Amino acid sequence: MTRQPERETIRILFEDDHLIAVVKPAGMITANAPAGKPSLFTWLKDHVGGGFIGIVSRLDAPVSGVVVAAKDPATAACLAEQFRDGSVSKAYAAVVTGRFPGPVGQWLDWEDALGWDAGRRQASVWQPEKARRANTDGRPERLPAEVKQAVTRARVIRRAGEVSLVSLEPRTGRRHQLRVQLAARGCPIVGDRLYGSRLPFPVRGGIALRATRLELVPPGTDTARTWQAPCEDAWQAMFPSLFPAGSRGSG
Repeated sequence: MTRQPERETIRILFEDDHLIAVVKPAGMITANAPAGKPSLFTWLKDHVGGGFIGIVSRLDAPVSGVVVAAKDPATAACLAEQFRDGSVSKAYAAVVTGRFPGPVGQWLDWEDALGWDAGRRQASVWQPEKARRANTDGRPERLPAEVKQAVTRARVIRRAGEVSLVSLEPRTGRRHQLRVQLAARGCPIVGDRLYGSRLPFPVRGGIALRATRLELVPPGTDTARTWQAPCEDAWQAMFPSLFPAGSRGSG
């Protein structure tokens, strides 16, 4: 990593009368920020002159990338249903430390049971074998109600020294899903101190996780639209060893 990069600004990728797709910078809260603190939601409200804004895709504050918002309640309901039924296609890129558990270019399928600690605001991978050992009567431990299945496809694109560039396609949308699934496999995301990273991310308040692609069907149409925010556009100066000249990092 080299010099401190300039903070990315909000960019509009698409806008019509019903929805808007933008690139959220790392370190910005998507919505529900404390009073007086900027967020993507407040920026969008100002952008539309105080009209309706429904955030239907959220990113953790440290994460950058594509976010879609609705400009009317009907559109918000339609898009929210697509996220609930899993018909939205999403792709992410991450720069991680440690040894990714697979060869370069090979897709891996991860299925984990994730628990959420509301007090610590942290996810964890539930390990049933440990629960069984703690169960004195020897019966298999049932999956607790607060634990949910998380499914992700992942592959490493490129390795360079202590860091690797990883492509991720989540099939579910659990809180901190990608962050905890990577950390549980010994390769936390750069800058993600909550999940064990010791390598800092150059952007204050950010981590090296980016929503690079989002695909859904806008209401009133039958054709999917795709919006992209390539990771190399934001990270090439931060991780030059992972983005050699002419490479495409988010493949």
